Amino acid sequence: MALGLQSPWQVNDISFSANESPRKELHLHIGFVRGSRFPDETGIACPVHDTVERAWQHLNFFEHHCFLHCHVPRIKTTEGNVVTVNVPWSRPGSGFTLLFEAFAMALIEREMPVNRVAELVGVNPQRVWAVFNHWVGQAREADDPSAITQLGVDETSSRKGHKYVTLGVDLETSRVIHACEGKGKETLKTIGQHLESKGVGKEQITQLSMDLSPAFIAGAAESFPTAAITFDRFHVVKLLNEAMDKVRRVERIEHEALKGHKYTFLRNRQNLSDEQEKALAEMITLYPSLGQAYRLKVLFNDLWEMPDKVAATTFLTRWCAEVEEAKIPAFMAFSKTVRSHWSGIIHFVESRLTNGILEGINSKVQLAKRRARGYRNMGNFINMIYFLCGKLKFNYPLYFT
Repeated sequence: MALGLQSPWQVNDISFSANESPRKELHLHIGFVRGSRFPDETGIACPVHDTVERAWQHLNFFEHHCFLHCHVPRIKTTEGNVVTVNVPWSRPGSGFTLLFEAFAMALIEREMPVNRVAELVGVNPQRVWAVFNHWVGQAREADDPSAITQLGVDETSSRKGHKYVTLGVDLETSRVIHACEGKGKETLKTIGQHLESKGVGKEQITQLSMDLSPAFIAGAAESFPTAAITFDRFHVVKLLNEAMDKVRRVERIEHEALKGHKYTFLRNRQNLSDEQEKALAEMITLYPSLGQAYRLKVLFNDLWEMPDKVAATTFLTRWCAEVEEAKIPAFMAFSKTVRSHWSGIIHFVESRLTNGILEGINSKVQLAKRRARGYRNMGNFINMIYFLCGKLKFNYPLYFT
């Protein structure tokens, strides 16, 4: 009953090894009723040809390891082939029972690193990774992204300063639908090919959110030619803040009073303390070029509240003209970037898409990466991303949820 066995399967013998070794083991020997027949692929009951001995690790019996043993029947099919019967307590090719695998997956789901899971259940980490990758792969095969119309693209790294992975995210359901190695043009092609393999044509993607990477832009034009591009607001603001900080650093060379005030100029004004607010007011008055740059920075962010494309275009045209008059090198360079990405920046006021969802996903991935102290195997890393952020449906026994 505990194993959930049904006829013709039965428990033939139970033994408990209690030798001098500190590791004691429970061994359950399973058999089948003599004369039993088993169905082949067509459902026809076939006689047993012979048996082959197999063993599987099961859930622990108290603190002791438990193993199932069985002389698994091989049947002769109606076509004359000899095949091994699939046992109900394990999937083909696995050395673990389904309940053991479900327990390992439940531990990973509860944010335990795979190496720690392997240590806890007493097996080699590679065997746990094999179990993990099997179930993620199976869930990926069954995954259905057919409703996607809004795609977000961003990259993350497997280890600090190491290989990159590009994420393709369904922005409406906030889940990763595909991840692949690299961060160049080819990654968008790979995402497009995956979607096509799932019945999603490139024309179905009507909105695409991404950063200002030239490689992503070229990949989008080739792989999703009909999608309207929105350049991620937060990446644009990041470039704006970098321009602001360049101005501050130039002034800092001559004015010691600016030391330690990097974030006084970068944070939103409403987030400053009273002391920082007072210091900011003094500095933008004492240092005119810094004050002018700060005014342009604050003014630019009004773009995101524009009601429509016409208003946004008028506003941004005027802002770029003011930058030309101010002749601040860092802001002139930023203005040039804005002009070269004009339509994708302006389109934000219509689509209201950002990569904020991807940033949230990336934070979850980075947390898992820190727990695991980085990933050397890119396949394992990508499957962990699917597991954490793909909202996949798994069909292993869910007795531990």
